[in-house]
Amino acid sequence: MGKLKTKKTLAKRIKITKTGKIVRKLQATSHNKRKWTASKRFRKLREAVVSTSGVIIRLKKLLPGK
Repeated sequence: MGKLKTKKTLAKRIKITKTGKIVRKLQATSHNKRKWTASKRFRKLREAVVSTSGVIIRLKKLLPGK
């Protein structure tokens, strides 16, 4: 079997930390932020850690080179 290719769109959306955790951006942060409170804006700036084991396994299969 040949080499597996990395899914480039997924590689742009998530980041794997040095310890192996998968980090992603929070959803619904692209536009219409004017009506948000300041606290909600700052909460959405943070990154979320993916903690579901099934999702982690699936994501790591799509990123073989990482």
